[in-house]
Amino acid sequence: MDPNLRTLTVCAVPGVPLVAPGDDLGALLVAALDAAGVALRDGDVAVVAQKIVSKAQGRYAYLDEHPPSPRARALAEATGKDPRLVEIILSESSEVVAHGPNLIVAEHRSGHVMANAGVDRSNIRSDAGRERVLLLPEAPDAACESLRRVFERRFGVRVATVVSDSVGRPWRTGTVGLALGCAGLPALEDLRGRPDLHGRPLEVSLTALADSLAAAAGLVMGEGDEGLPFAVVRGARWQGPPAPARALLRDRELDLFRR
Repeated sequence: MDPNLRTLTVCAVPGVPLVAPGDDLGALLVAALDAAGVALRDGDVAVVAQKIVSKAQGRYAYLDEHPPSPRARALAEATGKDPRLVEIILSESSEVVAHGPNLIVAEHRSGHVMANAGVDRSNIRSDAGRERVLLLPEAPDAACESLRRVFERRFGVRVATVVSDSVGRPWRTGTVGLALGCAGLPALEDLRGRPDLHGRPLEVSLTALADSLAAAAGLVMGEGDEGLPFAVVRGARWQGPPAPARALLRDRELDLFRR
């Protein structure tokens, strides 16, 4: 094989059970790897869907526990959403960026801008007849670091981890993977100063490495009833020290869409 040939492999790991609050997520993922005969190698990236991290943390909110405020009622009327759901979205948000029919784009308290501030109703079972929704995980970068240590203890290799979610983009149709958290790799690679093919120094090139890995994993994890919330990416390369996913958040003063 040509030594200059660069390859990337992405495999979804089957066998992850339905996750419940308080579950040892690291142990469940290691058991799935063992059952699938997948041993992590140096440089592998374990990508874990946000939902199972949130479920393990018990990040549920019940609609009947959130009576809507006047602000929530007004926004619900403007969007056609359940006012109780809107109240939960507002409680998770630092700012409502935009809204329209059946759509609220909000900045989550963590700084991520996404539909409904990440509050999700899909693939969520009711609890004793009570409707509930799932919130984004607490401290996703720390959750990634915890999982990374579990994997490294089990396999004795250096790996990285990403907690992924799916988001839309204001200038494109459709969703792609996004890194809510990461550990063991630079979420953002700064290529400025490196030469291009003709020796000219790059001036503005920043690569969203963690987002790219999340998007690649999303191709095998799926978005519906696949039941594959865990994937391993092999062959990715990066330079520079690890940096958390919050490095991907654009400074407000540089955000041309919210000036």
